[in-house]
Amino acid sequence: MVDVDTVIDRYSEFAEAFPGARVQYAVKANPHPAVLRALVGAGAAFDVASPGEIDLCLKVGARPETLSYGNTIKKPADVAHAHAAGIREYTFDARCDLDNIARHAPGAQVSARLLLEGGPDSVTPFGDKFGCNVDDAVRLLVRAAETGLDPVGVSFHVGSQQLEPDAWDVAVASAAKVFSGTAEHGVTLRRLNIGGGFGISYIDTAPPMSAYADTVLSALHAHFPEPPELVCEPGRALVAEAGLIRGEVVVVSRKHPTDEHRWVYLDIGRYNGLAETENEAIAYRLVPVGEHSPEDGPVIIAGPTCDGDDVLYQRTPYRLPLSLRPGDRIDILSSGAYTASYSSVAFNGIEPLRTYCISEGRLISAE
Repeated sequence: MVDVDTVIDRYSEFAEAFPGARVQYAVKANPHPAVLRALVGAGAAFDVASPGEIDLCLKVGARPETLSYGNTIKKPADVAHAHAAGIREYTFDARCDLDNIARHAPGAQVSARLLLEGGPDSVTPFGDKFGCNVDDAVRLLVRAAETGLDPVGVSFHVGSQQLEPDAWDVAVASAAKVFSGTAEHGVTLRRLNIGGGFGISYIDTAPPMSAYADTVLSALHAHFPEPPELVCEPGRALVAEAGLIRGEVVVVSRKHPTDEHRWVYLDIGRYNGLAETENEAIAYRLVPVGEHSPEDGPVIIAGPTCDGDDVLYQRTPYRLPLSLRPGDRIDILSSGAYTASYSSVAFNGIEPLRTYCISEGRLISAE
């Protein structure tokens, strides 16, 4: 269940925290048409990662100029599809991708994505998968200008669910080096995309959005003689707290009579919505539904499939009522991001996670 009104409230709060910034919702976090349609109405822009996301955004009324193709891993056909759809902004981190953009989206605006090193890790870091170093970013942006593209700036992402606002200060400092480096070659950049990664509270408390905004805005003034155009790409920060999943307890057991921990198996697991529990990275808040005894005890929580990796929480301490029985329900809070969009098609014959959207307490969409 996703409360669309909460999504719009979070969007408004985010836009207020970053005045003047272009806020591009990361569609991959929750691509439900009702969510996208509401954000279109609120004036949001969109970070898209595939032709499918482009088509979906356009279908719900987004204008092509509000879409930015942020995925650096794309086929020539993907670029051509985007260009034909009217998309004029792209991100790259490799020469072959840059050359494909020049060939299939002539004259497009492009930004180089930086590989970040030395900053604090997020809860789910990207490692070395995305980005290029400062020197390569300078070289590629200069090449972009030579090929007739419009090199507008630099992008980065400090990792998903980043709980250390100082990560943005480190990243902004690196981006400033690219700006000064390209200027030495006669290429003037004007835009800085600081990505997403803004954390929300699960069982651990995240910093308030004001802490992120204060750090980012201070970093811009510290590292740039004149702050560039600012772009933000929140996903989780807009939709996570709007979502709730109600799961059912299937089995409660102990492996040995003397075990302190009970095993609680739910009808939802890693493969049908809770992919972010891998390595127990995201620890959702779990709330039993209905009346239960006040006594509780430690539990290990697992999903329903036949896969041995479908164990959600074995190291993270969880406690649930001793009265918990099969058939009881458990609410998984703040689960509006990266759940339905991660759900498998039919692993173990389990259908994809359905989404029901509400607004003003009324059901507006069920898929």
